[in-house]
Amino acid sequence: MDMPLDVSVLDSAGRALLIVLDPARFAYLVGGVLLGLLLGLLPGIGGLTGFALLLPFTFTMDPYTAYACLLGMAAVGNTSDTIPAVLVGVPGSSSAQATVLDGLQMTKKGQAGRALAAAYTASLLGGLFGAVVLGFAIPVVRPLVLAIGTPELLAMTVLAVSMVATLSGNAPLRGLVIACFGIALAMVGQAPQTGTLRWTFGSLYLWDGLPLLPLILGLYAMPELCDMAIQRKAQYTGVSALSARQGMAQGIRDAFANWFLILRCSGMGAAVGAIPGLSGSIVDWLAYGHALKTVKGAKETFGKGDVRGVIAPESANNATEGGALVPTLAFGVPGSAAMALLIGALMVHGIAPGPDMLSKHLDLTYSMVWSIAIANVVGAGICLAFSSQFAKLALLRFSLVLPAILTVVYIGAFQGSRNWGDLIALLVFGVLGWVMKQLKWPRPPLILGFVLGVLIERYMSISIGRYGVDWLARPLVIILLVMAVVAVASPLLKRIRMMGVGGALTLQRPSFKPQDMMYLLFIVLFAVLVYQATGWRFQAKVGPLIIGIAALILAAIGLVNQVFLVRKAVDPAMIRPSAAADDEMFLDLSSDHEDIGRKQVLLRAARFFGWLIAFMASMSVIGLIATVPFFVIAFMRIENRERWMTCIVYAAVLTAAIYLVFDRTLHLAWPRTVLGVWFPELRGTIPAL
Repeated sequence: MDMPLDVSVLDSAGRALLIVLDPARFAYLVGGVLLGLLLGLLPGIGGLTGFALLLPFTFTMDPYTAYACLLGMAAVGNTSDTIPAVLVGVPGSSSAQATVLDGLQMTKKGQAGRALAAAYTASLLGGLFGAVVLGFAIPVVRPLVLAIGTPELLAMTVLAVSMVATLSGNAPLRGLVIACFGIALAMVGQAPQTGTLRWTFGSLYLWDGLPLLPLILGLYAMPELCDMAIQRKAQYTGVSALSARQGMAQGIRDAFANWFLILRCSGMGAAVGAIPGLSGSIVDWLAYGHALKTVKGAKETFGKGDVRGVIAPESANNATEGGALVPTLAFGVPGSAAMALLIGALMVHGIAPGPDMLSKHLDLTYSMVWSIAIANVVGAGICLAFSSQFAKLALLRFSLVLPAILTVVYIGAFQGSRNWGDLIALLVFGVLGWVMKQLKWPRPPLILGFVLGVLIERYMSISIGRYGVDWLARPLVIILLVMAVVAVASPLLKRIRMMGVGGALTLQRPSFKPQDMMYLLFIVLFAVLVYQATGWRFQAKVGPLIIGIAALILAAIGLVNQVFLVRKAVDPAMIRPSAAADDEMFLDLSSDHEDIGRKQVLLRAARFFGWLIAFMASMSVIGLIATVPFFVIAFMRIENRERWMTCIVYAAVLTAAIYLVFDRTLHLAWPRTVLGVWFPELRGTIPAL
């Protein structure tokens, strides 16, 4: 495997391709692809679980085979997670969040096949682009990466947070307040510098901070399932209008027609993947925000079923794996958590990541490039072949879809920290997410703030400790911070440009709307959080105080803006139609309950969350797997009067599938139960007890 340094890159790439295409190694690569596609379908059960599952089996393989299998799985996880995102509005992983916005709306219009095919094609092209970036970047990337210091990384995270002004439509202050809330949530737990317990409220569960999985699934999965229960119908009921095969052809054409958008978003995905610490949890929102700003007519159509809103995030998230391999292989710095496990696999095989990967082990390095490229082709081909069958899932009755998805969501959420607190957090954020959705408060900024919160505090601490205030004078930092200020200020400048300074600041009689009460809630919440933070040690409180005070100011300005300032102080005839449309623009999924009275909506929502509480109560006593058949039968009979035979067969099949996949195959941990504590001898005989 060792090679002289003068071997050309092209020769190494050619030999690596022949190695990967060896029938035995190719079979392992396809096996990894199939596992990655399967895990991508299951909300919350994704990349890290797959790596942990596969890693022990690769120790006895040769390095080429081992990494073909591992990277085959990693490369396509962001392809199949599109399926639940498009069909039922539940992101299969954190990198499919933005896809939900337009993908689900296309499904409701009878264009599920088109959305899926466009997403698969965009994922394929994005993944190939990421592999190309990796192939060409590895030999020349070292000087560029070494030039990026902690201050630049801090400025990049600030710029990423400023993107919420774009992701919040024409209500940027809502997005910024929510982003600050997300950053504050990321600071819950022990302060990394001092060990001070911050905002734990006496809960041992919060000592290590909130895990990402229950937060994401609570904010996105639960509200969509709740709305499904409120509507009491399939995602799309017009069967005659749904032609999956026609949609597939159109979706493929859509992707190639928007090749330049795919190229730009793929480049963004590869760049984000190459920056250690940044992950696929944010790249889809960054790509979506970029498309919103640059695509013609996007502000009028995004969020309403525009295929370009599916193409942009899907092309970006599949390019991240190729980008993440750049610092992993060149410097031994993992670009993501999955890449950290890959480094462990390299070490087991006696290979140290670093300069040797660009010289002695160049064949192995390029075999990884080819593995990612081939896996994307195979994965997209499999998904396209079965796209019409996947699209038909959208026609299933809510009483068939909801129990299965809800069960998988509970299992996925529990993998956050494998604590009962994960399930309580899932319920709490589920209620919060549904309320935010009803009041048109955007949820994407909360996720973005949460993911970047830890990095912001870490980079801030290092930058200030090492450079003082001089870090602000670095050229790249100045450029990035100016871009962040422009992103935040652009909606205000646009309002002033439309209405003039006087018109923009014209007061009116107070006009409260339900969504404005959220500002009051956050003002009270952040006031309490800031008050608590004042008693901490300086290093522990500096970040929370900056975020808390900024959030208080933003929430106060937002409340004044919504309640006291005139929304339009000029003649409507003077306002461009697109500007009028912008005033109502809301970049998140909205609930369509116009045909249902408000009282009925609230009653059905309370009923849905009552089912969740009952599910958790039963789970706490007899375990999750034993709860599933009782829950399924009760839900199907009570909510939709399904036939007894249908209920029993469905419950039996679902319970058996969960037992075989999650207990016997994946060996996942299960929540502790009352029976398991009282009768420990039963744990080995009753699954998930």
